[in-house]
Amino acid sequence: MSDAVAIGSPVTIRREPGKFWIVPPAALLALLFFYPLALIARQAFLDDSGVANAAEIFRVLHSRFFLNALVNTVTISIAATAGCLIVGLVLALILAFVPFPGSGFIARLIDTFIALPTFLVTLAFTFLYGSAGMLNTGLMEAFSLPLPPVDFLYSTWGVVLAEVTVYTPFILRPLLAAFSLVDRGQIEAASVLGARPFRIVRQVILPAAIPALIAGGSLCLLLTVNEFGIVLFIGAKGVITLPLLIYGKAIQESAYQVACIIAVINIALSLGLFGLYRFAAGRLGA
Repeated sequence: MSDAVAIGSPVTIRREPGKFWIVPPAALLALLFFYPLALIARQAFLDDSGVANAAEIFRVLHSRFFLNALVNTVTISIAATAGCLIVGLVLALILAFVPFPGSGFIARLIDTFIALPTFLVTLAFTFLYGSAGMLNTGLMEAFSLPLPPVDFLYSTWGVVLAEVTVYTPFILRPLLAAFSLVDRGQIEAASVLGARPFRIVRQVILPAAIPALIAGGSLCLLLTVNEFGIVLFIGAKGVITLPLLIYGKAIQESAYQVACIIAVINIALSLGLFGLYRFAAGRLGA
């Protein structure tokens, strides 16, 4: 009897036709990302004979050109991120809480900077603040000066100003979204109770903006660490960052192993900052 039941009840095999769809994107990702990354890591850690070359790695890490590039990269990225946070916060407060005609148009106009190539901003800065730019030309003609009086563009601060201009919208957009959720009744109640605007901003508005500031600041820090076009186009004397150093060692000097060692360090730094951004965005709900 039990045999009859077993024969009469065939086992049905459940098929999952969608489980193999992971293969094409995984293969494409391995081909376009992981394989080139593995080649860079191999070139960085192994010599031509396939033996680990720790001496070359330590030489690069202790070299003056690498340490200077690392210091420049960290300094510029921190200064630019701080500038983006300050400018973005001020602009967001004005656009969100100071009513004036055309505020929406101004916000959309600032958003267009996200779509523009970074070199366009540096080109505009060159026309405005360069040695032969409009500002220097006007000052030299007005005061009969023999040399251009404004020369900050070709320095670290010129790079910082350009990056602040380019990446401020990445702070502005999440701030405007956060400010749209602020209860206007709390602001009105605080104003009726005699609170001054600075106190309202500090105690009512800023607590709602902290998640957006942290997430946007982490993203700006990641983008400025990897910025290449602005630094290259401005051509600031002595301002060499890690991406620019990689370009110089690989393309101009053909020192591929040195370039790969610096690239691995730059990748590790970028992944760390990306993890910080994802943690801040997920933890704080920005």
